[in-house]
Amino acid sequence: MDRWSAMQSFARVVESGSFVAAAERLGTSTSSLSRQISELEQHLGARLLNRTTRRLSLTESGQSFYERTVALLGDLAEAEALVGQAAVAPRGTLRLTCSHNMAQKRVAPAIAAFVERYPDVKFEMVVSDRLIDLVDEGFDLAIRVGQVGSDRLVARRLGSMKLIACAAPQYLQRRPAPVSPMDLTTHNLLTYAYASTPRSWRFTDSSGQAQEVRVTTGSLHANSGDALVAAAVAGLGIICEPDFLVADPIADGRLTRVLPDFDAVSGDIWAVYPSRRHLSLKVRLFVDFIADSFGSSAA
Repeated sequence: MDRWSAMQSFARVVESGSFVAAAERLGTSTSSLSRQISELEQHLGARLLNRTTRRLSLTESGQSFYERTVALLGDLAEAEALVGQAAVAPRGTLRLTCSHNMAQKRVAPAIAAFVERYPDVKFEMVVSDRLIDLVDEGFDLAIRVGQVGSDRLVARRLGSMKLIACAAPQYLQRRPAPVSPMDLTTHNLLTYAYASTPRSWRFTDSSGQAQEVRVTTGSLHANSGDALVAAAVAGLGIICEPDFLVADPIADGRLTRVLPDFDAVSGDIWAVYPSRRHLSLKVRLFVDFIADSFGSSAA
């Protein structure tokens, strides 16, 4: 059995939704294609497709195998193009994941600009604030703040972000603005569920001395930074969120920075990818591209 041919046939069946449509695309017979997929399943020792008279569906094993197959076939196409000098432009699908906040403010605009330059690249973006296992779930890349993940991953620093404490002017009219971090204990603090320390806010003064504020009460604890910003703009309380999230509402006056003489925690922003295989052309070029968009040349 030619495994590469069988994998290509399997991918076409999945993408076409039927053996008949896939056979037409591949210029072969339905019976030959069905036999090839059966031989592939026997070789793997696992059923890849659930077959009924009306439809096909992937099994759990089939879904995992399909994701890896598409990645491998894309890498093969890139390698052939590079060796033959037929084209040096990337192509194929890049699967990436990032947080909701990062997706809207930084990653989605970078994808739009990248696709304009390289139209043969498609993106599948999963937006999630949980720390996804890139290897087990078949992702090419993650953009992360602070936490890199397991030691199976390679990380490239893209830039940094700083947390900014701020509140709406109408909130600060009702409550005296805090002068020191410890004054925050008398305020309504809105907290982010996926922060590394969601129940404590840390600051340093101009001399570098650290102060930690324990956050025990507050009207809103959410897993969305955008929701926290919206609540703060509505006057609910004080937030401590990344600079790229609060820059616009601070600039237009909807939020006001508090504790300007103190710096909140900052963190690095990383492009993270699996180390189990080489970095494909599309991933390498996109990482370089988004690093430039972050204004960082750090590796």
